[in-house]
Amino acid sequence: MSKTKSSQPPCAKSSDDPVPRIRREGRPLDSHGHNGCSGYSAQIAGEPGANFLGPYRGAIRCDTNGKRFLSRPDIFSFDDESTMSRTANIDRQTAETQIKLTLNLDGTGQSKIQTGVGFFDHMLTLLARHGLLDLEIDCNGDLEVDQHHTVEDVGICLGLAIAEALGDKKGITRYGGKTLPMEETLITSAVDLSGRAWFVYKVDFPTEKIGEFDSQLVEDFWQAVSANAKMNLHLVLHHGRNSHHISEGIFKTTARALREAVSIDPRETSVPSTKGTL
Repeated sequence: MSKTKSSQPPCAKSSDDPVPRIRREGRPLDSHGHNGCSGYSAQIAGEPGANFLGPYRGAIRCDTNGKRFLSRPDIFSFDDESTMSRTANIDRQTAETQIKLTLNLDGTGQSKIQTGVGFFDHMLTLLARHGLLDLEIDCNGDLEVDQHHTVEDVGICLGLAIAEALGDKKGITRYGGKTLPMEETLITSAVDLSGRAWFVYKVDFPTEKIGEFDSQLVEDFWQAVSANAKMNLHLVLHHGRNSHHISEGIFKTTARALREAVSIDPRETSVPSTKGTL
């Protein structure tokens, strides 16, 4: 006996069931959440065919009748009027650098980077793309001295922005860890958004320069990010011979680890710590 298949997925959007946006902790957010129906794609924030694969996967589910509901009403609520993501704006002005930075943790990987250091711009673009961060940086630094102040101060601003955008960290995954290849290079990056700064760097570059870029500045950048985001960050180079690949591997792997750590865990009901705060 054959079964009649429905032409519409159980959670499909109907005319009287508009695609909701999600509000988290009183702030409206983009509606990235898994709907609980395997293989189903739906409109998210007005984007037809988008998959529920963002940091709020698990927020939206559906019952056996196809009615959508929020799996985490303590954190999320529907909001059909406006959307807002976890964002931060940093404006840091010193005698050495003038930096304006905008960060959206719940972005799509869009970036607009201008630091005056070409290789560094390339690394930051990779960070945004693989971390699904929307990132804008405008930096005017004293490059007539060297690149150090520019790179380190951008790291300070990015760390401050991560800390600000995370807020009280309620519902986040907290931990993220990846080991990824970049051709002959293999990098491990491990992140804990613990509220405590700790940085471990076990990387040796085979050359002092990557083009005109000082390879030591990779360490200085990530140490500044870790200190100001108040997070644990461990970076380990397992093997690799090309300095460009090693740097690129560090940025890509850390982007993926950070993307995991900032994502919302639909089962986490509060701050992921026995202390009750991070």
